[in-house]
Amino acid sequence: MIISTYIPKLTAEQKFMGSVLVVNAGNYVYNLALGRMLGPELFADAALLITFLLVLSFVAMTFQLATAKFSVLFEKPIFMSFVTLMYRYASLAGIILGLLIIIFAKDLQNVFNTQSQFMFTIFGFGIPVYFIMSINRGVFQGTKRFNNLATTYQGEMISRLLITLLFIYVLPFSPSVLIATGILISFAFGLLPFKGKKVAILKKQTLSKEHSKHVVRFFILTAFYELTQIIINNSDILLVKHYFEVYEAGLYASLALIGRVVYFVAWMFVMLLLPKVVQKQKDGEPHTPILFKYIGYITILATSIVLGCYIFPELVIHILFGSDYMSIAPLLWKYAIATSLFAISNIFAYYFLSLDRYIPVVLSGLLGISQVLFIIFFHKSLEQVVLMQIIAMAILLLVQLIYFFSQKENKK
Repeated sequence: MIISTYIPKLTAEQKFMGSVLVVNAGNYVYNLALGRMLGPELFADAALLITFLLVLSFVAMTFQLATAKFSVLFEKPIFMSFVTLMYRYASLAGIILGLLIIIFAKDLQNVFNTQSQFMFTIFGFGIPVYFIMSINRGVFQGTKRFNNLATTYQGEMISRLLITLLFIYVLPFSPSVLIATGILISFAFGLLPFKGKKVAILKKQTLSKEHSKHVVRFFILTAFYELTQIIINNSDILLVKHYFEVYEAGLYASLALIGRVVYFVAWMFVMLLLPKVVQKQKDGEPHTPILFKYIGYITILATSIVLGCYIFPELVIHILFGSDYMSIAPLLWKYAIATSLFAISNIFAYYFLSLDRYIPVVLSGLLGISQVLFIIFFHKSLEQVVLMQIIAMAILLLVQLIYFFSQKENKK
């Protein structure tokens, strides 16, 4: 591991959780450094690139979660054929999506009011690499090789942080172009260690009809849910960038970055939850205790963050971004509530997803669309945008809870 988490008394999962905290901290330093160096207006473009990166991560997560799940379910001969097919389809999807972004770079510049179209062009070249990286991570996740999984995340984070800041300090080019270049280079570091060297992507591979049907069903279900994640987690920043002035968009980007800390930390529980639940289901053992354990962790974390943002909003803003962003302080705790509600409901959704349950995914999609509609119709101020998200996420969590307890009652 790049950053050693070796403490003899800790399990591999606990070490991975520690590594995720380090990675999240590094990503926060990256974002905060950009916010302080660039100021609200230039940071708006940087935040848009970071949002595109998050969108990409959700799309690629479809491949990663599918690979992780079937790494648990498939025995080795079938698993090798499956992984080969996943690398092939991930590469193809990455190339197609990358080309689309490169081709429509100018249009993206016009839609999001950015200073340069080349930031999108450079970003597009990195997409195929990111998709391949996600298959690699899925194998590590499913086979519980958490040291290797941690290394890929650390390599991506550290390289992006150091390279981007170095570029901005020494090169006289547009910051958005330099940030996009740093993101592209970090994808290559995120590939290491790469375990697909023996996979022959061009060699013909097939799965049985039964296995193919299972994979396709889960993949479609996961893809739909990741689409809802993209809508819920990123639509607010994109819509604010579209509806508001550059300065306000930069302020909102800083608000979103701070408020989403609970969501990003919750991701480490998702990484651990899915293979555990799949294994428990395969072995015929109860898996709801795992769900409740992780829900408890996230609830404690979310409550602490919301209270901190409510009691010390100006201090938090001043320490993290500086006085230029102080006007956004009153909204900090409200945004933290929205992301906390989303993070908790997200654990329920991934729990159901690992069990091949369809209804929670559809419900998440409907609530994701409702959030977009709320913001489209109610965006007179940044506060109103935040309140619309609280309403949508509260409804989402309530619906997930109703579905969960209705399923428990049906089993009695």
